[in-house]
Amino acid sequence: MYAVIKTGGKQYRVQEGDVLFVEKLAAEAGETVVFDEVLTVADGDNVKIGTPVVAGAKVSAKVEAQGKAKKILVFKYKAKANYRRRQGHRQPYTKVTIEKIEA
Repeated sequence: MYAVIKTGGKQYRVQEGDVLFVEKLAAEAGETVVFDEVLTVADGDNVKIGTPVVAGAKVSAKVEAQGKAKKILVFKYKAKANYRRRQGHRQPYTKVTIEKIEA
């Protein structure tokens, strides 16, 4: 059984036991979060596709940790103008483990 959920402007195909890194959620480590925006639920040959979401479907997940991704460097440069700007960025994320898919 799998589901397609939407969170943080992205879509994820999840199964029970999957570990995901999603955009930061307002929840502490150890808490349970529920994803209500379930776009598709499939159980073998039985597939439910939402319009746009599947009514009554939800996916429960446990928050494992909050963290930041690896640093990326943003570098602006203009040739022959002595213009250089360097800036770093670390995107915050939430690590979750999918516990239950309810359709």
